[in-house]
Amino acid sequence: MSQGGRLRIMRGKDWADPVRPARREVREAVPETAGDRPPVLFVPGYGYGAWAFEEHWLEHAAQRGFPAYAMSLRGHGGSEAVPDATLRAYAHDVVQVAASLPRQAVLVGHGAGALVVSRALARYPARAGVLVAPVLGGAGVLAANLRHNPFGTLPALFGARVRWRARQLFSAGLPAETARGYLARLGGAGGRAQWQLLRPGPGEPAVGDPRMLVLGSPEDRVVPAAALNRAAQRYGGAPLLFPGMGHAMMLDARWREPIDAILDWLEKLPPRG
Repeated sequence: MSQGGRLRIMRGKDWADPVRPARREVREAVPETAGDRPPVLFVPGYGYGAWAFEEHWLEHAAQRGFPAYAMSLRGHGGSEAVPDATLRAYAHDVVQVAASLPRQAVLVGHGAGALVVSRALARYPARAGVLVAPVLGGAGVLAANLRHNPFGTLPALFGARVRWRARQLFSAGLPAETARGYLARLGGAGGRAQWQLLRPGPGEPAVGDPRMLVLGSPEDRVVPAAALNRAAQRYGGAPLLFPGMGHAMMLDARWREPIDAILDWLEKLPPRG
């Protein structure tokens, strides 16, 4: 199925059991001079909203000439509350927003948003995909979080939201007051979507074989090094590492380093076709 020249892949289940529409929050920063660089769509992880990218990365990308957009998944940020949201519904949100952009977009997913992006890539032929500190599910990530934050993680096994600790998400370089402010803005994900992180099931191949970049930090206390390496190997490469940073790389003290690395990589992509 095409819309404005952009292919969207439909499966039988999409027709038989469509995802219920939901109002989605999208924030943007567009360069003053229009160029031929692809739009970049930032997808936050569970509990975050578009605000997490609007804080630094959105405007920074626009200043470097990339039309930049950040969305909130349903039930997050300023999007419509949908308590029974699923991973499939989150991926649907990403595909719908990406298909509405002026040109073939780059999808950038952070944390569990990387899992959502990986599912959206099976429906939307992105210009490229970027997975930042990817939470792709499984027992390894759960074990790491139980080790670093047992009392905040255990309630999530019974449907409650995760209660994060500052040192899980941010490096010591981020002022404590700033870290507390970010923690206060974090919400929760749908209970069904949260459970799906434990057993996300097999993903489908990406449409159009887009170029992929995986990056993270060896000090991440949410995503263990083994999980980060597996994520990169899945796409035939090695992760780009930023030592000394926390999981929430777009909000941490050295936020410029990863976004500049992403934009540098995008500038070197071969022409389409």
